[in-house]
Amino acid sequence: MVLDNFEEYDDPILYDKENDVYIEDIPFLLKWASKSCGNIIDIACGTGRATIPLAQKGFKVIGVDVHKGMLSAAKRKAEAQAIQIEWVEQDCTKLSLKEKAGLIYSVGNSFQHFLTNESQDQLLESVSRNLEMGGTFIFGTRFPSTEELLQPSKEEFWKTYFEEETGIRVDVYTTSFYDSLTQIQHYITIRKWLDESGNILDEKRTNIRLRYVFPKEMERLLGSRGFKIQHVYRNWKEEPLTNDSDQMVYVCRKIRD
Repeated sequence: MVLDNFEEYDDPILYDKENDVYIEDIPFLLKWASKSCGNIIDIACGTGRATIPLAQKGFKVIGVDVHKGMLSAAKRKAEAQAIQIEWVEQDCTKLSLKEKAGLIYSVGNSFQHFLTNESQDQLLESVSRNLEMGGTFIFGTRFPSTEELLQPSKEEFWKTYFEEETGIRVDVYTTSFYDSLTQIQHYITIRKWLDESGNILDEKRTNIRLRYVFPKEMERLLGSRGFKIQHVYRNWKEEPLTNDSDQMVYVCRKIRD
């Protein structure tokens, strides 16, 4: 992962405010966790949004992330709930754990943070090294639809939410530019904190770069690293992939080293 691409994650508290409500992937992960044996590894686990619910159900989960702040927040959340999870601060492209896992997963579109062919190869090789033969690798990534890639470069409204503690309204906007040569989308996220009259109290801008991979490209990439694609879905509800999808969810099995 590119270490200068972490602005969106430098405030774990804000990250949780905006992302903890997302739970659509949890039932899917629990289903596959129940089919696996041994350890489960959550790579790029962040603040433990998906790690903690699996551990609550009794699965032995290892959360791995390279971002110290996000991992520290995950530890605090788990300790507050008296949940036992092993947290590991490592680069996912160089993952080296004591025991292999029967299931490795990556959610939150983390796959898109690996911006080059080399880093994608390193990630998949790392997953393979730490996955049992016949084990399952699950991950989600945004679907490179025309609508997704050709977002306007002007500031565009995304969503509104209210801070739980203060009740202050936060309007979120984005701008983006897609570089076709690198397949990388350059995003700026603008958050505006507003008073009751709509006046801006504070504003924060963060940058992030995300790599897009097309379905046939992904098929070749996974196959070259010893994975067989078992399923590809358009969402975590297991609906089939279509041209108007906005996400790709892959379920892969390791068939060779």
